[in-house]
Amino acid sequence: MLGEDLKFAVVAFSAVFFVVDPFVAVPFFLAITKDDPPAKRRKMAFRAGLAAFVTLGLFAVAGGVIFRAFGITLAAFKIAGGLMLFLMAMDMMRAQPSRTRSSDEEQAEGLARDDVAIVPMAIPMLAGPGSIATVMVLMSRAAWKAGPTIAVFGSITVTCLIAWLLLRSSVAAERFLSKTTLHVLERVMGLLLAAVAVEFVLGGIRDAMPTLG
Repeated sequence: MLGEDLKFAVVAFSAVFFVVDPFVAVPFFLAITKDDPPAKRRKMAFRAGLAAFVTLGLFAVAGGVIFRAFGITLAAFKIAGGLMLFLMAMDMMRAQPSRTRSSDEEQAEGLARDDVAIVPMAIPMLAGPGSIATVMVLMSRAAWKAGPTIAVFGSITVTCLIAWLLLRSSVAAERFLSKTTLHVLERVMGLLLAAVAVEFVLGGIRDAMPTLG
């Protein structure tokens, strides 16, 4: 049992971290806060990480209610979520901005905002459709069992904490993470995220057609 919980924890953290991908948020955060003083930048970084944590946590808790309200089966959501993650993974492997994360219009609006912590940094840059779908599917698999549930919320917490630390020290991070380094990291994360996406789709197919299991 402990081994299964540990395996699930590794999958959960990998899925949440790779789809949130806080490294990619660093250059975007720097671009839209370039005229802000360091103190304000640190404050916005904290609020962005906290807002992303709250958003993902709420969807993790309310996922089952949303399923029932809209008549969505777990199998269908797993397949839809997996396909969305796969599209994001393909963009990541090509080192291209994913429009499932944020659109050109949302990024342009962010440049004009005085405070970008909630929108567009937390939503949809960090807590976008892909990450929301991921935590909902993971919680459905956890089925509110103690070990797996702690793993999901722990993954959300650690990922958002890393995102906050990266954004908080974004100037130093930018010097360390060159464009080439970011592209390499993004491609590796994209490959791993594609594997997680395929696993989600296969799980959804097995749920829809039990005889395939």
